[in-house]
Amino acid sequence: MGQVTDQEIKETLERKGHYALNWEDLDKIELPTGVISSMYRVGDPTRAESPTVFKVFYPPECTIEAHTHDCDYTEIILEGSQRVGATWHHAGDIRIGLANRGYGPLVAGPEGATVLFMFATGAWPAIKLGNNDGSTLGSEILEAHFEKVQSGDGGLT
Repeated sequence: MGQVTDQEIKETLERKGHYALNWEDLDKIELPTGVISSMYRVGDPTRAESPTVFKVFYPPECTIEAHTHDCDYTEIILEGSQRVGATWHHAGDIRIGLANRGYGPLVAGPEGATVLFMFATGAWPAIKLGNNDGSTLGSEILEAHFEKVQSGDGGLT
C-alpha cells in the first residue's frame, strides 16, 4: 500500500478537521550516506508555508557536512548522540536554529542518532556552505523522492 498523498490528507483534514498516522505509515528513504529519513507537513500539506517535520536516523559515525536552511528549525535528539561542530548532544537535548545560519559538521555517535527535526516552513532543504560540495546533504534526493511520494507517483511503505 502506498503512502497517502498530500491531496488525500488535505481532503481528510478539510472534511474531519484532523488526521492521524504513525511514523511507520510514512515513506522512508535511505540516502547514500546511510541516513534514513521520513517526513510529513503540519496542517495543509499542500501549502509550501506549512511546517515540515522529519524523523532522521544517522548510522554510527555518519558525518554530514556543515550547512544551513532557508527557514528556522528545531531538532530533538530522540536516541543516541550527535556532535554538532564541537559540541556533543544526547537523547533529550533540543537545538534551536535560525534560518541562514550555518552549523556543523554533524557526526553521529558510536550508536548512531535518531533526530526529530521541525522546520518552520517547507523551506527545509539543506544548503551547502563554503567549500563543502553538498554530497553528504542529500537535499536533491530528498526533495525529488518526497515530491514523487506526495504526488501519488510512488513510495511504497
